[in-house]
Amino acid sequence: MQELQKTMLPIKETKKGIIFNIRVVPRSSRCELAGIQEDALKLKITAPPVNGKANSECIRFLADKLSIRKSRVVIIAGHKSRRKTIAVSGLKSKDIESIIPT
Repeated sequence: MQELQKTMLPIKETKKGIIFNIRVVPRSSRCELAGIQEDALKLKITAPPVNGKANSECIRFLADKLSIRKSRVVIIAGHKSRRKTIAVSGLKSKDIESIIPT
């Protein structure tokens, strides 16, 4: 029997904000946070992974969830991968932890 455990999302705090990983599931039926998978926040989005649409949707969705401007959310690695590294300026780790579903 597999034991369920709450996994913490590794979040790196910097002078400018926070850095964390996401795992994107494009072409989902709706946009939503789907918990933590391995060491990344799982993010389901409706946009297809074509011409940067999925990346734009990730930024828009995260900014909306965190109630911040899109300009504060940046993909710093993984532009063409499902696994991306996100930097958010002006936030602390507790801010991102508050939106993670339990």
